[in-house]
Parts: sequence; C-alpha cells; structure tokens
Amino acid sequence: MKLDGKSAIVTGGASGFGEGIVRRFVDEGARVFIADVNGDAAVGLADELGDSASALKVNVTCSDQVKSMVTAVMDAVGGIDVLVNNAGVGQVPEPMEDLTEEWFDQIVEVNIKAIYRTAKLVVPVMKAAGVGAILNMASTAGVSPRPNLTWYNASKGWVITATRSMAIELADSGVRVNALNPVAGETPMLKTFMGEDTPAIRAKFLASIPIGRFSTPEDMGAAAAFLCSDDASMITGVTLEVDGGRCI
Repeated sequence: MKLDGKSAIVTGGASGFGEGIVRRFVDEGARVFIADVNGDAAVGLADELGDSASALKVNVTCSDQVKSMVTAVMDAVGGIDVLVNNAGVGQVPEPMEDLTEEWFDQIVEVNIKAIYRTAKLVVPVMKAAGVGAILNMASTAGVSPRPNLTWYNASKGWVITATRSMAIELADSGVRVNALNPVAGETPMLKTFMGEDTPAIRAKFLASIPIGRFSTPEDMGAAAAFLCSDDASMITGVTLEVDGGRCI
C-alpha cells in the first residue's frame, strides 16, 4: 500500500499506460481521479475499480477543462498528492517536412502545453501543502530518437528537460518531479508509431529492445507507483527508462 491515503490525478488514465498506472495506484491504496478525453472509457474504468476511482472527462488542450478538473478534485478530497501527466499523442512515421502544421500543433498542445496547464494549477496546491509528487510521461524517443518521428521525438525531449527544471525549482517546496521513458508498448498508440501493425514491423521494433518485448501498462504502473510513493522521497529530476535496455 505504497500510496495509501494519497489522492492522485492521472491524465489519459482510461487506456494504455495511463490505465495501467490507475490500476496500480488503486491497488496501492490511492484515491484516483481518471481524467480522460474519452469520458465513457473513464467512467467504465472507474465503475470497475469502485469507490477508489472517479472519472473526469477532460480535454487537456483546454485550460478551462483543466481548471474544472482541479476544482473537482479539490472539492472532492481537499488536496492533490500526486499528478501524473500521462495524456499524449504520437505521430505516424513520415519525413519531418510532411507532417501537417495542424498535427504539429496537436503534438505541442497535448505533449507539451498540457503539462504547463496542469502545473499552473496543481503546483500551487502542492506548494501550499509542502509536499507532492509529479510524474511526467516522456519517452525513449526523447533520449534515442527513431527516424521519421522527429516532431514527436522533440516533444518528449522537451518533457525530459521540463521535468529536470521543474524538479530543481520545486525541490525546496517539498514537491518532487520525475518522468518515465517507456519504449513502444502494447497500447492503442503502438500502431500509430509503427505506421502499420504487421509481423515484420513488430519484429523490427522488438529487435531494438534487448529484453525482447514491448513495454506494458503494468510495467508503467509499477514504476509510477514507486516514483510517486514515499519510498522515492530522495528521488527527483529522474527520467527513468522503462525500456528493456533499448537506450543502453
């Protein structure tokens, strides 16, 4: 029960890595708010998990909806102990000059600016409490970029730098900030990154992962539970590769 009694927000929490984090947090005793643009999926997961989980329909590209999310959590439990910025979008592999400006803007809005939006509202709450843990979802793409994913890679590099900078600035406030760098995982985004899901393309991806398998939501849940718990009270500014050795 590493997170017993703690309240947590997980953006993009209704599927993929976010769902794995939500499930593990509930197992560890947290009261979890599943914030997702897919409200029906969030409700379905919350109903399955019972009283320890609540659903919030939130589009993290909208400042008003992020504000409503924070207000709802504060009204419900009076504080925010953990924030997981997991919501993200990818891109189909293509030459950098071919990505549309509209999708570039979407990458920036979800992968970058959403972290800014949540920080503006959640950091003051954590500072006032003198304690808190923020976990950002980065990627091995920000450490060891794959070709034809340039703008996605760059967005995750931004997350890594932002995580380290946030950690330095907030350390004396009692707020820790870390990030996870997953490798490609068995999530709805996998097909997007591969372009198409075929045995040959899967084999090519897997060949770059020494352990020989994709990341799973359970892998992310285990790593997130540790970094957001008091067991990691001396750890801040870390971007932890959960990648089966890909970045070695």
